[in-house]
Amino acid sequence: MNDQEYLVTLNVPPGIEGSIVDSLLLLEVERGFSSFPVSAHHHQNKGLSLLEQVTGRQKEIRFQIYVPAQGLEDLLAHLREEFAGANIHYWVLPIIERGVL
Repeated sequence: MNDQEYLVTLNVPPGIEGSIVDSLLLLEVERGFSSFPVSAHHHQNKGLSLLEQVTGRQKEIRFQIYVPAQGLEDLLAHLREEFAGANIHYWVLPIIERGVL
C-alpha cells in the first residue's frame, strides 16, 4: 500500500476563489485545505491592473491541500477540466513528514 502524500499548491486569481473553494469542498473532505492571500511576482504583465504593473505584485489566493498518492491524478484532472484557461499556477510536492505539535 502506498501511503505517500503530496501537498498541492494552487495560486488562483481572486475572481475565482469561491469556485475553487466549492470545487475543493466537493473533492476533499477528510483533511480540508487552507487558503490565504499572496502577492505573486513575475514578469508577465498580461491581465495586470496599472497598480499591479507599477508595484510588480499581483494579488492571488493560494490554496494548499494534502492529497494521498491515489487521489492526486484525479484532483489534477478535475481541476484541469473545470478550470481550463483560468490562469491557475500549481505545484506538487511530496510530504516527508507531517503531524500536529
